[in-house]
Amino acid sequence: MKKVAFICVHNSCRSQIAEALGKKLASDVFESYSAGTETKPQINQDAVRLMKQLHGIDMEATQHSKLLSEIPEVDVVVTMGCNVQCPFLPCFHQEDWGLEDPSGKSDEAFLETIRLIEQKMLELKRKLQ
Repeated sequence: MKKVAFICVHNSCRSQIAEALGKKLASDVFESYSAGTETKPQINQDAVRLMKQLHGIDMEATQHSKLLSEIPEVDVVVTMGCNVQCPFLPCFHQEDWGLEDPSGKSDEAFLETIRLIEQKMLELKRKLQ
């Protein structure tokens, strides 16, 4: 089974949402991991709250902020749209989803980001099947 890494700088919001949705929506096609070049002490609390409401996923129970060195070698790397030099991992396929970080913004901004990640996750699943 292919391994997909969702990466951004802090591994606290977008990449964590992508890992959770990858496990929920595409675990029959690939394994999902998330990581960053830096970590935060906890996952973004707005993301945690909204993912619980929308998908019944408690990201704090199953995930934590991780460095790139803490995940296995992967086949596919998806960067979230870091707006800085994105972290690099060796892989066979890489794509950038170009998502703005909703941290510090309204619930509507988070909901839009979650919706975009869902849509892109299903597209990625179709590509990798």
